Amino acid sequence: MSEQKAFGVGPSGIEVAYERFGDPRDPAVLLIMGIALQMLGWPEGFCAELAARGVQVIRFDNRDVGLSSHFPDAPVPDVRAALAGDLSSVSYTLSDMAADSVGLLDALGIDGAHLVGLSMGGAIAQTVALEHPGRVRSLTSLMSSTGDPRVGQAKPEALGALAGPVATQREEVVERMVRTVRVLGSPGFPFDEAAVRDRARRSFDRAHDPLGVARQAVASVASGDRTARLASLAVPTLVIHGRDDVMCDVSGGRATAGAVPGAEFVTFDGMGHDLPRALWPEIASLITGLVRRAEEALAVR
Repeated sequence: MSEQKAFGVGPSGIEVAYERFGDPRDPAVLLIMGIALQMLGWPEGFCAELAARGVQVIRFDNRDVGLSSHFPDAPVPDVRAALAGDLSSVSYTLSDMAADSVGLLDALGIDGAHLVGLSMGGAIAQTVALEHPGRVRSLTSLMSSTGDPRVGQAKPEALGALAGPVATQREEVVERMVRTVRVLGSPGFPFDEAAVRDRARRSFDRAHDPLGVARQAVASVASGDRTARLASLAVPTLVIHGRDDVMCDVSGGRATAGAVPGAEFVTFDGMGHDLPRALWPEIASLITGLVRRAEEALAVR
């Protein structure tokens, strides 16, 4: 499917670039990506795995990455200050990004969707479920956390991989991505360097905005701990996490599953902070199994 744009999305009226896979008559699965990554972070093959199981798949660029709206006139984001409690450089929060997701559903004429969020995208998906519960049919939180700083923290090797000056040139950005994914990825599965390079090059060619990524980071910091509010969710929920995730420790997934009543918690040995190709069929089956059960439950109400 070719990329498209929805205009005037959400209260902010931003533009959102998106792509659809599968039959639009099937239940909608909205894929919400994490910090810094564009919708290309959801591999086409993974989207195809989902669509082959009877759902329509929508992936999109969050604000400030890819071909969706960027905010170059916003305050310069200061991640270090935000972590220290100074939120003066915050331009928006995860609530605003959640509203973008709902606004995209509005633009596509979709009343309710099954949300799948990865990393920060999991936090956004949780926020949609909390603040727009009527629009959420099920929730899958992938390699994410609750916002509680005591869980789901990055390990030193992950922080080391992310440290250093910002890359600006195309091949420099590609090499930095390869090195980073080697550290953050899944040690129990083959490293697909060619796929990482291809995605990094395509992402750079679509848009490269390090300040946009920093604005996403301060949005996440500013949005706080969702643990207490997650206890109010009454939506079918699946939490998936890798046991070898050095970017978001598995304790974050465990805390998420513990906070949401009735949530199912699934972990994978050897899986880190990415989607290894070998696990696509199993993860897709878990997600679409949840979709099917949620749709069946709604049909008998």
